[in-house]
Amino acid sequence: MKVDRIALLHVAVLIGITALAVGTARAEPQGERRVEIISMVRQDCGSCHGMTLKGGLGPSLLPEALAHKPAASLVAVIMNGRPGTAMPGWSRFVSESEAEWIVARLRQGFPHIARQESGQ
Repeated sequence: MKVDRIALLHVAVLIGITALAVGTARAEPQGERRVEIISMVRQDCGSCHGMTLKGGLGPSLLPEALAHKPAASLVAVIMNGRPGTAMPGWSRFVSESEAEWIVARLRQGFPHIARQESGQ
């Protein structure tokens, strides 16, 4: 049986592109879910980290405060909380890919609800 290497290469590339597209799609909440997450971070996280996310009971969530912290560590804190502190785990409310999106947005400066609703 002769194997067509070019065809196998094309299949491998298509599988890779599909996997990348699926991973990207999961990391980017859309529409109403995006608004829910933004509202949750602004309201629920803001109740401890400050309504402007500059810090309060919990530390600042502004980009400069998170810049040198590993993203995977921040995602783990969102998902599992910090034992022995007031920080609860949020895994009942957000998926890991949503937590990754939250961390990425916090590092850029978290959007405001009104800006997201207007499509900005």
